[in-house]
Amino acid sequence: MPEPKTEDIKERKRRDNLTAFLKRESAALGFDLCRVTRPDSIPDAKQRLGQFIDAGRHGTMEWMAETRERRGDPRTLWSDVRSVAVFGLNYGPDEDPRGILGKKDRAAISVYARNRDYHDVMKGRLKEIATRFAAKAGADVKVFVDTAPVMEKPLAAAAGLGWQGKHTNLVSREHGSWLFLGSMFTTADLNIDGSETDHCGSCRACLDVCPTAAFPAPYQIDARRCISYLTIEHKGPIDPEFRPLIGNRIYGCDDCLAVCPWNKFANEASEMKLKAREDLKEPSIAFLLTLDDPTFRTFFSGSPVKRIGRDRFIRNALIAAGNSGERSLIERCRALAADASPVVRGMAVWALSRLMEAGEFEAFAAQRENESDEEVLNEWRLAGVS
Repeated sequence: MPEPKTEDIKERKRRDNLTAFLKRESAALGFDLCRVTRPDSIPDAKQRLGQFIDAGRHGTMEWMAETRERRGDPRTLWSDVRSVAVFGLNYGPDEDPRGILGKKDRAAISVYARNRDYHDVMKGRLKEIATRFAAKAGADVKVFVDTAPVMEKPLAAAAGLGWQGKHTNLVSREHGSWLFLGSMFTTADLNIDGSETDHCGSCRACLDVCPTAAFPAPYQIDARRCISYLTIEHKGPIDPEFRPLIGNRIYGCDDCLAVCPWNKFANEASEMKLKAREDLKEPSIAFLLTLDDPTFRTFFSGSPVKRIGRDRFIRNALIAAGNSGERSLIERCRALAADASPVVRGMAVWALSRLMEAGEFEAFAAQRENESDEEVLNEWRLAGVS
């Protein structure tokens, strides 16, 4: 066997040093995982994404269809990329977030949204790492956190952070289903990590727990039925079929994540893990229904909830109110039936039709103001009022 050339040995040491440096910096800035893969490591991703979009399962997320070509291959996004580092930050809660689902006067906000917007937190840390890495490596870098057409879950699986479970989210043996993901593309050559084996086995807990049956089959999701999609991405009225199933989930849904057996490891996280704001753990529906636009923006300052806007958020809170059975919420819902936003007025009608007695609702309907918005008029028709 020929002896390795001196330049090959130097290149190997350089690659070792750069990879070790990157992972040290990652740990120092609070990331729980950092592994590396090649940009060509997800050859099946483009086809799977195409099937998802062609079936219409992306719902109204048109940006997915518009960027499908760039999403399918990292090299399409940046042709010079040679290595992709994927970072994981554990955000596992201290308790099972499903406990709030039985508290009908309280609103359930997805665990990931109970503190600062993780996009901002991770982007800031990744920029620090990228700056130091670029200076040491003399290489170009780009960082992404869920805001560019990057398929981070397949890349994370290829890098070995975990595997995509039957709920289509990443699952880690060390951190369960609770991982924020970010990536750094670089022109530098780094040591490549191996992928992780799928450890879901015969378990289908995440599929069976879904309130709206959003999983047509294991490893497939129909966003149009997903509560996270419906309460965050979807604009306008939510299909009446799903409203009772949403319960008190007003922003996202953690059910399929929370039920994962691998979560028994999820609390073994960095001390730099984001902690939930106390006032976002179990906010009262009554309070949330009082938020006008300025107070909404103030209350959710720095939170990802702010991105959906006050009207869509109040729409969700009204669905929770309608599902609560709490007659104490009637007056707040009545006030919102005259809101400037059609989507709010429409959901107020639905909530009141469930909270009021039949005669009470009929009397309210007889006193209603003239309505011209077709979607709101449709809510009245659905409630039995012509």
